[in-house]
Amino acid sequence: MAYLESIDLTAYALKAIGAIVIWIIGSWLISRLVKAVTYVMDKREYDMSLKLFLRSLTSWGLKILLIIMVLGTLGVETTSFAAVIAAAGLAIGMALQGSLANFAGGVLILIFKPFKVGDFIEAQGVSGTVKEIGIINTQLNTFGNQLAVVPNGKLSNDNIINYSAESTRRENITAGISYDSDIKKAKEILLDIVNNFDKVNKEPAPQVMVAELADSSVNLSLRYWANNDVFWDCRWYVMEEMKNRFDAEGIEIPYPHQVEIQKQG
Repeated sequence: MAYLESIDLTAYALKAIGAIVIWIIGSWLISRLVKAVTYVMDKREYDMSLKLFLRSLTSWGLKILLIIMVLGTLGVETTSFAAVIAAAGLAIGMALQGSLANFAGGVLILIFKPFKVGDFIEAQGVSGTVKEIGIINTQLNTFGNQLAVVPNGKLSNDNIINYSAESTRRENITAGISYDSDIKKAKEILLDIVNNFDKVNKEPAPQVMVAELADSSVNLSLRYWANNDVFWDCRWYVMEEMKNRFDAEGIEIPYPHQVEIQKQG
């Protein structure tokens, strides 16, 4: 009897030693893998919040696997243990379905970077400057300085217009003139306005063409390029100067007239 107990103790001691060795080697490997993952993320310039989360997720995921391996080495039944973890994960996933979708969207945004902090974007019916990109949502400062919070799940699965992605933008201003006005003269005025404004890019060259023969006006399309930082300055200047020059040169801009009819009798 004592002999059997001695064998059992020896076998258990060997299992304990094996578990300790597995824990030590596994912990060392986990540390190396986490450092490798961190190095890759640093090289690819991932967002800091994403790097911290992925590093923590990698570390804890590998440690859970290591614990299961150690318990298995000690002779503990790990099948039920793994089943409990899977069931708990499923329950949490069902309860946090919306949040997990937003989280996944945040990870995709931080990895693929369709926009960055400081960019002016339009998405989900909201336009604004990106203030913060979080794991769950993205914060925008609107043109009126309101704070808009957009869930990342919807943001990552819908169209996004990034107005800051390129250094230059093309403007297309429609100028309606009356049918009695001189089209050639109106085109010359528009080109003169943009060609003599130093903030408008000269290459590609500005263009003016007849875009539409509408019911009450001939619509001219003025197209020019400007750098992003002066885009709105150019638009405001061109719009105001166009009205002033058209008035000075006798080019009529049609607008609805209300005629009052007096009844006689």
